[in-house]
Amino acid sequence: MIVRKMDIHIIGFLTLILFFMIPLTMPMASAGNREATLVVEKLQTALLAVMKDGNKLKYTGRYDQLEPVIRTTFDMPFISKTVLSKHWGTSNAGQRSKFVETFTKLGIATYAANFDSYSGERFKVISEKEVSGGRILVQTHLIKSDGGKVQLDYLLHRTESEWRVINVIAEGVSDLALKRADYSNFLNNKSLEALIAKLNEKIAQYAR
Repeated sequence: MIVRKMDIHIIGFLTLILFFMIPLTMPMASAGNREATLVVEKLQTALLAVMKDGNKLKYTGRYDQLEPVIRTTFDMPFISKTVLSKHWGTSNAGQRSKFVETFTKLGIATYAANFDSYSGERFKVISEKEVSGGRILVQTHLIKSDGGKVQLDYLLHRTESEWRVINVIAEGVSDLALKRADYSNFLNNKSLEALIAKLNEKIAQYAR
């Protein structure tokens, strides 16, 4: 792909997920690093698969194929809490659950809509480093057919049993930082239910 839909959206969206970068303060780790990298590779392998079969799968097929992967590679509850910021604390359990599910579906829909065709792209892991807080930063490149590169960095933390992605930074830009600001501004004047409705509208647009 040259400069077209995927390239435009990849910097704007990728990803899936926390708004801040963690300074690198620790040397490369061992087993934990590799486990985290395997999570990233699982995601990227799934993305390449739907790209290669994009025309055959159509949007719905890409969504269905990506859904289980995204649900098991990202920590969506943690990400949702982060993007809602102070508004998470003022919402009730039912509202939080509804937001997490809608936000997750939006993430899946965004990937399904934008990773829709293949022109020889590939992913390459550049480094895997332990950072403060016991988190791991996996740095990768999306290498396009013309040799151009897009840097994609994945920040992961460990849940009770496994590593999950909590942020994706494309070329140094975290889309969730923008989402946090956008959502906070929206919620200063409107309700969480209104925000959920807005996200559902976006999901419906992707599905058209």
